[in-house]
Amino acid sequence: MNFNKKLAVAISGAVLLMAGQFALADSATDIVDALVSKGVLTEEEGRLITKGHTSKTSVTPVVKEKDGAFTLESANGQNSLSVNGRVHFDYRSFNYEDTGAGNQLEAKGADTFDMRRARIGVKGKFAKYYSGELVLNMAGADGKDIIDVAYLDVNWFEKAKFRFGQFKMPFSLEQLTSSNNIDFIERSFVDAYIPAKERGAQIFGEPFTGVTYGLAVSTGLKGSEATAAAARELDNGSDGIDVIGRATVNFAEIMGNKEMVLHAGLALSKGDQTQGLDGIGGAQKTRTRSDVTFFTPLTPGLGAAWDREIDRTRVGLEGVVAQGPFKLQGQYLRANYDFMTAANKTRDYDINTMYIQALWTISGETHASRYKAGAFGGLKPSKNFNPDDFTGGAWEVGFRYGKFDASDFKDGSYMTGFAEARDITAGIKFVPSPNVRFMMDYVKTDFQNRNSTNTITVGGRSVDHENALLFRTQLMF
Repeated sequence: MNFNKKLAVAISGAVLLMAGQFALADSATDIVDALVSKGVLTEEEGRLITKGHTSKTSVTPVVKEKDGAFTLESANGQNSLSVNGRVHFDYRSFNYEDTGAGNQLEAKGADTFDMRRARIGVKGKFAKYYSGELVLNMAGADGKDIIDVAYLDVNWFEKAKFRFGQFKMPFSLEQLTSSNNIDFIERSFVDAYIPAKERGAQIFGEPFTGVTYGLAVSTGLKGSEATAAAARELDNGSDGIDVIGRATVNFAEIMGNKEMVLHAGLALSKGDQTQGLDGIGGAQKTRTRSDVTFFTPLTPGLGAAWDREIDRTRVGLEGVVAQGPFKLQGQYLRANYDFMTAANKTRDYDINTMYIQALWTISGETHASRYKAGAFGGLKPSKNFNPDDFTGGAWEVGFRYGKFDASDFKDGSYMTGFAEARDITAGIKFVPSPNVRFMMDYVKTDFQNRNSTNTITVGGRSVDHENALLFRTQLMF
């Protein structure tokens, strides 16, 4: 070994020793690698110098940032932890006249600011195969914090994953799209009668390209938690076990077309519902944007000798055609209730709901880029908004038509209020960055097919329609 090589070895060794004392080991290793690459040291001499040294990058956790959210990940990528949250702050304006007793409007018909959602949660991945999420609802019913979701995923098999806990059931495209990413401020009539967030177990996966499935068993939510869950988000509870399943196909993905979405889905739910908890179908959910209940199914019986269980079957169909910045989406749901009255008479009634909507992303972002595993993610601008020159950000406009039909219940006199409703929604949204959204919707709802003298009143005034202007400021991370 000549003098220069000996000097290089000595200097490299000294730097490596100093690096161990002052956390500069990675830099020292880089120096040795550079000397090897220049031919000053042989590879064998380089390995000899760095023998026993563990690179800092191989053991130090890494902080990753995506769309303004941060994740702490282990160096080997098998463990990670991230904090997530959302705040949806709304303003709601209605057209009801001030004609109530004493010229006072009821709170449900008044213009109002509303903390629609405020949640904080944590996601984690552990030992490569296990992951989970815990989210607390900070704007829960009666001001109490409630668990929004809490589940564990076991990912031993890529095409057959398992989930246990409280989570969104595999049923509806609209519900499986996060509230951070839904196309309008509020979901449609369909969402009122589906299995949403419940407790249970699920197997799910993507067995083939463009194909997804999910199969779950659920017992809903019980007791006081079911009552607290009435704030639109959680299912109203059931008796026994519901079997819930959903399968989707994206034909565009099967054909290898990454610029288009041709989505079709079928969902089925079968189980029992307790009559005594909320009546049929969860009457607390059949509301207008001002929180006025326009349809209330009656409890089928009050005696002690009748069957208190309602056989509930729900079938859902969904479809999407999206090309570039344009999207056409629709869903249909038939919820069937089979029960026996106090007079031992069998009843078999349906509630039918549907919507169809069209979206156009004016700024050019595509819907196919948001689609993954049978659902849509968030609209992300191609370039964040720059207030200095008013460039960037994503703009989208949309229109939705929805229908609610519970005429069976009117024919059987098992309801109060209106058996049918139609609504139209026109909306615009501005997304300056992936973490912030501003939305404005105009919603007109007409109530039809009133049951006898039953009606709904706001401020002491009988109404058969509602016009609402909704605004939302949204932060998510």
